This record gives sequence, C-alpha cells and structure tokens, in this order.
Amino acid sequence: MALPMSLGLLLESEVIEDPLYKDEGLCVLGIIGKTAMQPGSPKEFLINTLADKHIYHLFGLDETDNQNSGGLIQAYYSQENRVLYLVLTSVCDNRQLLRACESLSAGIGHSEAHESWKGADKQHCLALLYLFSLCHVLLLVHPTCCFDVTYDRLFRAVDALRQKTLPLLRAAIKDSNISKEWKVNCRPCPPRLLFVFQMNGTLRSCGGTGSDPSGGNADKPKKPSPRRRLQHALEDQVYRIFRKSRVLTNQSSNCLFTVPANQAFVYVVPGPEEDPVAAVLGQLRSNCALRENDTNTAVSGPRRYQQMRHSARHPSFNVESSSLSGGQLVDCSLKEFLWQHVELVLTKKGFDDSVGRNPQPSHFELPTYSKWAQVAYRLHQVMIANTDEESAELSVEVQSQLKVLEGFLDADAKFSENRCQKALPLAHSTYQSNLPHNYTTTVHKNQLTQALRVYSQHARGVAFQRYALQLHEDCYKFWSNGHQLCEERSLTDQHCVHKFHLLPRPGEKPEMDHNPPILNHNSRGRSTGSCNCGRKQAPREDPFAIQAANYDFYQMLEEKCCGMLERIDFPVFQPSTPDPAPACEEAPRSPEVAAPVLSSGSEPSEAEKLKESIPASHTPGESTSLSLALSLGQSTDSLGPYGDGGGGEGQEKRPGLVNRQASTVEYLPGMLHSGCPKGLLPKFSSWSLVKLGPAKAYNPHTGLEQPGFLPGSSFLLPWDVVIRSRSEDEVGLNETLDGGPSSWPAPNKALVGKRGSAGGLGRGRRRDDVARAFVGFEYEDSRGRRFLSSGPDKVVKVLGPGGAKEPATRALNTDMPLYIPSPAQGRGLKHHYAQLARLYIVVPDAHLEITLNPQVQLGSPPCSVFHPEQTELVLPPDGLWVLRFPYSYVTDRGPCYPPKDNQPLANYKVLRGILRANTASPLPPQ
Repeated sequence: MALPMSLGLLLESEVIEDPLYKDEGLCVLGIIGKTAMQPGSPKEFLINTLADKHIYHLFGLDETDNQNSGGLIQAYYSQENRVLYLVLTSVCDNRQLLRACESLSAGIGHSEAHESWKGADKQHCLALLYLFSLCHVLLLVHPTCCFDVTYDRLFRAVDALRQKTLPLLRAAIKDSNISKEWKVNCRPCPPRLLFVFQMNGTLRSCGGTGSDPSGGNADKPKKPSPRRRLQHALEDQVYRIFRKSRVLTNQSSNCLFTVPANQAFVYVVPGPEEDPVAAVLGQLRSNCALRENDTNTAVSGPRRYQQMRHSARHPSFNVESSSLSGGQLVDCSLKEFLWQHVELVLTKKGFDDSVGRNPQPSHFELPTYSKWAQVAYRLHQVMIANTDEESAELSVEVQSQLKVLEGFLDADAKFSENRCQKALPLAHSTYQSNLPHNYTTTVHKNQLTQALRVYSQHARGVAFQRYALQLHEDCYKFWSNGHQLCEERSLTDQHCVHKFHLLPRPGEKPEMDHNPPILNHNSRGRSTGSCNCGRKQAPREDPFAIQAANYDFYQMLEEKCCGMLERIDFPVFQPSTPDPAPACEEAPRSPEVAAPVLSSGSEPSEAEKLKESIPASHTPGESTSLSLALSLGQSTDSLGPYGDGGGGEGQEKRPGLVNRQASTVEYLPGMLHSGCPKGLLPKFSSWSLVKLGPAKAYNPHTGLEQPGFLPGSSFLLPWDVVIRSRSEDEVGLNETLDGGPSSWPAPNKALVGKRGSAGGLGRGRRRDDVARAFVGFEYEDSRGRRFLSSGPDKVVKVLGPGGAKEPATRALNTDMPLYIPSPAQGRGLKHHYAQLARLYIVVPDAHLEITLNPQVQLGSPPCSVFHPEQTELVLPPDGLWVLRFPYSYVTDRGPCYPPKDNQPLANYKVLRGILRANTASPLPPQ
C-alpha cells in the first residue's frame, strides 16, 4: 500500500499482500489527539517519521484529499513493517475546526450551534471507541507540553459508551473467525495508550553550549536531560489523574486502555533547531551512515528477510557522543520510543499492565490482516458507515446509546441546566404571586410576562429556550387546571365569575360536579329594571345574551303587570320550516348603498321600485326641515311643494321594511339595524310599544304615578300641536289659506292677526285649533332610579303644582343622549350612568297623526343605526303610549358595550325626528 486512503475504502477494497507477510501478525497503531495551528503539526506527518517515507504532505492532507476521503479515519498499511496506521481527524484538528466554523456561520442560533458541536463531539467519541476496539497501541498527540485534563472526561465518556454498546458490538462480530476472548471483549487486547507532547521552545537541552562542569570526570553519574525530566513529570501527572478518576484500575482487562508500569509512555518531541540547514544535514548524515553490523555481502533467502525486518525495526538513531552531552543521558527518538511497544505486539508477548497483589493476565491476540479486516468491516458498518442493510438495526441502536455521553461531554449544557432549573421555581413563584383563584387570559399573559422577566434574569446557557418553553407549559397547565376564568363578557362588559364551564343545553340542568362544570354565565352583577309599561320594578341578572336582555326579562314581568294591556306588536320572524337557520353574516352596509335583497324567483314589487326611485337625500333621517316644522306644530301643507310627508291626496307614502316580503326560512341572529340585509327579521323584538290607557289616564298635575321616579321628575313635557280646521264663517279665507306656503307660528308665540293685529285671521279661530300632547324621555340607572329629561343636559324638576311648564320642543328637535350621568350619584368615585329606557307619548283625541320613528346611534358615523322592525309607525289617537327601548344593543360584530368613564357620551344618542305630527284630514261630506 503506497498511498494512504480512507479506512472505509481500505476495508471495501482487496489489499494484495506480499506472500512473505501474508501469514504474519499485524500491529494496528492508532493516532489520535489534537493539532496546533503551526505548519507541519498535523498528526499525519508523524507517520512520515515513523515509516521513514514521505507518505503525507508536509502540511497534512489537502482540502481536496480530505473532502474526497469520505471518512474521519485515514489508513496507511506498511507491509514490510507489519504495522497498520490509523489516523483519526475530528474537530480537534485545525482543518476540521475551520470547516465546521464555516458551516456554522450561516446565522443559526446559539442553541442550534451548540447542538451541532455536541453532535460532532458524540461522533468523535464513537470513532474513538472504534479505534479502542481495534488497535493494539494508540498514540495521543498533543500540541503543547502540558497535559489537557479534558482527556480524563473524554475517556470516561468513551468508557461509559463502551459499556453500553458492548452487547451490540458482540452481536455484530459473533460470526467472525476470531477467538472467543476477542468476541467477548470486542477487542484483540486492552490497548496501550502512549502520549506524545510537542515542545513549545521553552525547554531545550543546552548541553552542547556549555562545558563539562565535572572537568571530564567519567566516573560521575550522568543526570537526565530537562526534556527527560519533563517526560517523567508528565508520566507521574497522567498516571495520578487517571488513577484518581478510575480510568485506570489494577486489572487492565476492565479498563478502556492501559499504560505500561515499567516502560516510558510519555514522549516530548523537541522543539525546532535554531539552524534548520544544520538540522537537515544532521538528519541526512544519520540516515546515510553505515552501521557497524552492515556487511557488503549479499544475503538471500530467509536470512535476507530477517535482516531486512531487523533493519526496518531497528533504524539508526542520532546518538550524540558523550563529549557533546555534557554528562547527561542521551534522549531517544520518537521512533525508538514507539518501537519498543510495537515490538511487544509483533513478538506476541503482549502487554502485562495489570498491577496489584493479584494481577490477572489480560487476553492478547495478534491477528492477520484478513481476520482484522473482517472484524473491522463489521464494526465499521455498525458504528460509522451504516450502509449495510443487515447491520442497520444494530447501527440505529448504537446511535441511540450516544445519549449516555451527555453527562460527560456537555459541561456547559449541564451548567445551563442547573442554572435554569434553579431559575424555574423563582419564575413559578412570580407567576403565582397575587393571583386570584380564577383569572382571565389577560391576567395569565401579564403574569407570564413577569415570570419570564424573572427567569431571564437568572437563567443562562443553551438550555434557556427549552426551559422557557417549559415555563410556558407549566404556567398554562396551572391556569387551565381549575384556575381558568370564563372568558365570556356580559352585555354590560363584565366578566363571568365562574371558572371555565360549559353552557347547559335546552332542558338540561346545571351540574357543578361535571368536569368542566355545566353552568349558566353569571357576573354577580344585579340591577333593578322596570317592565315594558314601567309600572312594576324587579331585580334582574346581568345578561349575557341579547334575548335575555331585551326579551326574556320583560316577558317575565309582563305576566305580572302589563300582559293585558293593548299593544302594537312589531313584526318578527315567522318560520315556514321546522328547522330555520340563521342568515349568513354579511359586511355592514349603509342603508343608502345597500341593494335590496330579493328572494329567488321573485320580481321587485311596486313599493320597492318606488323606493329605489326616491333620491337618497329624502330619507326620513335626513328630512330635518320636515321634522322641525312638524315638531313646531306647523302643518305639512304649509311647506308647500317641499312637504312630502303630508297626508294629502295624491301623495304616496314611502315604503318601509314592513312593506317588504320577509323571509320565512332564514332569520336575523341579532338586532335589526341599518347594516342588516333587507328582508330578514329577528326571532324576537327588542322593542316594545304598549298603551297604558286613554289620553286622560295621564294627569299633568300629578305626573306619572310609577315607582322609582325621583321626586318632581315624573312629569311629561307638553307639546302643543296646531291643528288646521275650518268653520262656516271662514269660507272667505279659503284663498288666503290655500294660496301659498304660509308659515304657522310655533307654540308660545303670538299668532298673526290676534289681539289687535293687522289681519283679522285670528278673530274667528276656534279653541280646538291647538291640540296638546305630552312627551317624556325616561332614563333609568342600574339601581332603578328613574327620571324624565327635558333636554340633553337637563332633568325635569317640578317643585310646585301645575305640572311641567317647559315645552317638549327642545327635546324633540335635538339628538337626545342615550346615556347621561345619573343625578343621584353614590359615594364612590365611579360614575353611574342612566340609560334612555322609555318614551312616553300622550296622543290627544283630535284630528292628529303622530308618527313614531326611533333611531339609535352608538358611535361616531359611519356606524350602524338601530331601529325597530317597523318604522314610520302612526300612533292611534286618544292614548298613553309607552315605547320601551332595548336594554342592550348588539351587531354582527358583537355587543355595543356601555361607555366607559373616558369615552364621550355624545356619540351615543337617539337621532332627532323621533316624533312627527301631521294633521289628519276629516272625512269629506257625503
């Protein structure tokens, strides 16, 4: 074998052996260790010295050779010397280290880089175990003259790995043609480990520069050189360290390796000479000098073979004369140091390195190359290559045993583990501090953030991320294990106080013992509310569903109070199938741009065509001039051609939602507002309109006699509406009244022609020209305290008899707020808001039409505007009507919560134009 090659290629190829050496034993020499960054320091270069040949380059393997070698172990077989050299390269060598650093410079994280390094260390240990299982002698090369104590930890890791994988290695070589001892111990003998240290130039022999201090006295005993004294000191240090750590024991068969008891096992390579030319000439002179036992006669046959073998195993050494040694013992060369151990192997004497009182001899076997290659190939497939299908299962099991190395090799990870394990209880304590028994996701995240901050202050190292994830999992398990609060919020923006639970199905009873428990939502919030008509109050739970808030509570009170009252029912969904489905959610659209939704196969009705033909600027919400005129008591006829809401003949009313064909298959899952699809109705109405009695049921001197009203705040506001009527003596004024757009004055203002005015129009007016209605906006807070309001910032307060004097004009012509601060605030700093709950309308018994059109806006535009299922509702005359507003408002995006303390109340309002008055034309004479 002239050139070195990868061990895998050597085992797969057929080596043609010389017939003279074929049946002789083979000594396997392994070279491991580290290399320095200086040129000529790689471990492979030592083979050039040992074999006296230029086998490896001066600077080690080329990059191309190393990449094409395909393995970490290089082999060179010297048949004439019967020595097989195995050189292990790893990340401890400078070339492999640089290549590994280049592969890790791609910006990977700290944990990923650490895992990559630890993976390389584990593979290095597995390759070391492979060499310890096949070699007779191992040479550990170190670039300095100081022993690296990390080798102790490395060898203990390899020994632990050997004990774990020994049954697997036995199974791999059980069919090999080797001795029983080799099969049991999985190695030809306990290998002997030798140490080679490199001199760094600080210690050199200086005997050639000084004179003999004894004056040439040959009888004085010679002292060892400084290099030999260093070798003896290193031997004592290495042996003491390995014995103390139990790497070396008395019985060599139980150890990973042995060291000789009576031979040198440490060699220090001398530093470079000061004159490199003289060093080369001296080496050349020593190699070319004839030995004393050399003869000029040619020898043939077996004697020639023995002579060649002797000359190869006993090379000439550069032995200095005694005159140059200065009285010191002569140091041997590296080859002489190594060959005394190799000779023991080739002569089949073996190693007797056991010590103690009863030393037991260890097994020893000197195999031929064919036997050794057979065993080496099987172990190579199991431990390194993993390309054979038959040994694939054993290879996987061997790789799984590498976890035993973590406790030996990963010291920084072990430190990081200890630090993170100490920081984890501190983080847990921080998370659980000041926690209620049940808490929400927001509290959980806040506490977890505090715990992670404490954890990051104490945790260090590569295990930081793994234990941070464990902290996440532990905190989540603690929270979800009986401490998770129900995340549902009520319609008043209060959390449910129960822990995580399930809602009962229809007809199912609550069950506390179930895991998770089956309960209804409860925020422990209670308030006092009134019924639809306002005559009865009762406590109510904080609602979580819109039906419970706007329908169920009032239905419960209706059975006790206002169930027999006359009412106007708003249209709701009427199913035509036994299992109706809710309508699919659509994006909110403004009523001006929302296209009408028609059922499949139907044609647009005449009302829809008429509605589409009406311009968008004439919507009821924007006809401010019309509502203003009517609220002031003026007739719609007085507006001339601009009065499109009058009851005159030839004018057709604008169709509303009621005129449309409502769906009987899909219902609206919520409340009706401006962004809902047309043609859909909810299952229940959130509004209520009941009649308390005739108009005379309200006494303006006593006010509303209902519970909960603050003193003096239960009086409705008067609303004087001018009615147009004709008498027999007013026939001559027809042309004046009908001739053009004459304006009618507002209440409390003098009429033209009255009390000595220029015109005589007021002299013949009758008393029933003005009809008085009453209007009241009732607000109610959570404690059941009620009051009427006469404006956005004013509460009705009547102290004396006679009722309220302020007219309702201001309240009707402005946007009334939906929420106002309650005038009866408590002692706390928190504001209590009162919500618009009802609208009272006293319709007189007169030729008067009062149209009801409530519109509630929650938020700044553009936003949804809530309205009942029927708009433009004309109230019948002679009645005291009560419109109950919804308790809560919900859109398809979720509930509209009441305003907080820092939110403006002006965005929550009832749009003006809620009431309009029109004169009803009398029946024509027959």
